[in-house]
Amino acid sequence: MSQLYTLTAPRGAGKTTFCRALVDLAQAAGRDVAGLLSPAIFENGLKTGILTQDLRTGETRVLARASAYADQPAFDLHLGHWRFDRAVLEWGNQILTGDLTCDLLLVDELGPLELIQSTGWVNGLEALRQARYRWGLVVVRPELLAAARQVLPVAQDIPLDPAKDPARQAQVWWESSHNASRAR
Repeated sequence: MSQLYTLTAPRGAGKTTFCRALVDLAQAAGRDVAGLLSPAIFENGLKTGILTQDLRTGETRVLARASAYADQPAFDLHLGHWRFDRAVLEWGNQILTGDLTCDLLLVDELGPLELIQSTGWVNGLEALRQARYRWGLVVVRPELLAAARQVLPVAQDIPLDPAKDPARQAQVWWESSHNASRAR
């Protein structure tokens, strides 16, 4: 039985750290993990970009750069002070249309591009609706949670506590959800 969860917290609270820890726990347990993880790029303590990693292959590409660091013409989709590479968005969409039958499907993250502008990783919305996973996890900012709930069959929200270690919170969540699925 598939269950879709949203992970929500303010910017900088550790959402991607939670996701990375969850992926590591699932893979260590022999679970099949698919989807996209989007860790930040930091230079001299400043967030200057965003990577995207295919969780099945480990391949990583640069998804976005802060405007001040977007020195390549590929970064031509503007959202606030971020510039996205359309080719990397398309690459992510191709991943999200592949065979996503898995134990854990993770999409980090669906934001204004997808939920407001109907661009970005729109295939992620369909992949999450198709529910070919045991656990689905989508990262959504608090201000977009209502919009996500309107288009996705969310079973439960996972509020991340910024005051606590996100990797530890992932471990607690994994243990509780893993034990709950064993009891069924």
